[in-house]
Amino acid sequence: MRSGAIALPELRVGLWPMSCRTKPPPSSPAPDHNVNTPRDLNSNEVKFQLSFKSEVISRDFGGEFLGLSSARLWFAYTQQSHWQVYTPSISRPFRETNYEPEAILTLGTSNKGDGWKLLNIGLVHQSNGSSLPESRGWNRIYAQGGWEWYRVSVLARAWQRIPEKSERDDNPDIKDYMGRGDALVRWDLGGDYAVSLLARHTLRSHTSRGFLQLDFTTSPLFGPARGYIQMTSGYGESLIDYNFRQRTLGLGFVYREW
Repeated sequence: MRSGAIALPELRVGLWPMSCRTKPPPSSPAPDHNVNTPRDLNSNEVKFQLSFKSEVISRDFGGEFLGLSSARLWFAYTQQSHWQVYTPSISRPFRETNYEPEAILTLGTSNKGDGWKLLNIGLVHQSNGSSLPESRGWNRIYAQGGWEWYRVSVLARAWQRIPEKSERDDNPDIKDYMGRGDALVRWDLGGDYAVSLLARHTLRSHTSRGFLQLDFTTSPLFGPARGYIQMTSGYGESLIDYNFRQRTLGLGFVYREW
């Protein structure tokens, strides 16, 4: 067994006209979770996302058990912030920051060719760390499969929300907006260019809502920095906007090799 491997961190900086919610104010069906005072926000803002993953324990099986040959336990963390940098009249505040720590058990296969590569079992917490009335958050367990075919990779995931007591639930209807599963498809175009599509859905016909995010990443422009274009549409671009439908378009940089 071995431990301590750290995946390279990733920083995304969006320097773009990133449309955000300006009105109506954020709301939730939970008591005391409605913002009643309008906020003087700019619809353009800067978005930061920092992610890293650290391996805690790794073990290879002597043979192959149920098609699986290895197990790895990871700790991962993602932080996404929305900065109102274009709003000097209100001192350029951070409108929203989402914190997402998670534990992931990765069961790998011995498949060297195309097809099924891994099974992830995860426990994830996501919250914005805000006080009432803007507090939002939830906890989930999930199962995720991973596949590869030549230059195309797919990660598909389904989750179950961990129930909370009603008096502690900031957003009791979040599953009807942020969904019950997602899928990420990535296509390596060659020459360090790539396209990825993230699709999330409620998986219910009577509350059919979803979210799409399309990213195009270029080869390195300067040092480790790569350019990227991002388009999103749907619910839950951030936790405070989990029940607000919006569309965004912007460009920025991705730093992967520190």
